Amino acid sequence: MAYRATEKTRKHKEEVQHKILSVARQTVAEGGFAAVHMSSIAAAAGLATGTLYRHFPSKADLMAEVFRRVTQREVLVMSEIAASGGAAAPRLTDALEVFARRALQSPVLAYALIFEPVDTLVDRERLVFRRSYAEVLGLIVEDGIASGEFPAQNTAVVANCMVGALAESLIGPLADEPTTTTGDRSADIQAIVSFCLNAVTGHP
Repeated sequence: MAYRATEKTRKHKEEVQHKILSVARQTVAEGGFAAVHMSSIAAAAGLATGTLYRHFPSKADLMAEVFRRVTQREVLVMSEIAASGGAAAPRLTDALEVFARRALQSPVLAYALIFEPVDTLVDRERLVFRRSYAEVLGLIVEDGIASGEFPAQNTAVVANCMVGALAESLIGPLADEPTTTTGDRSADIQAIVSFCLNAVTGHP
């Protein structure tokens, strides 16, 4: 009986945390990290504020977990592209395009994840996020070097440069009003992809 009670308690805790994180993620998607207030998150989740603090001791802890979960999903999407097989150049193109397109489809959330000033805990997760993207892009570049598609190069440096280029090229569009950001940005995305491919292949 003790084990079943413990299992029930664990499940309840997971359900409550899931509800909290779901509400917090939606809040960030609509207004960025600055829009998150512990009392309003608790109310929207149907919880007492004290209950929320028992699960997440501070707003920074909650935001770091939201950031971690959202970005893990984004890295997984890119990792699936990297592992899809085939020539390296098309995979790199797809990975870069998907990153940019997904960001532009959720501009408020993407701006919060990439640029918004945040607490140190969240900023630490942001560094992990950028490194994870660089690692995935680096794997594709290594495949391209091995197959002869790309010239020999410092994979780690090049991958980090691509992540930096992606972030810097999106800061303008993501900072725009959502009504302008959600329009057709195909030309912008193509320019970003072309720039990164040219850098990797050495061809204009």
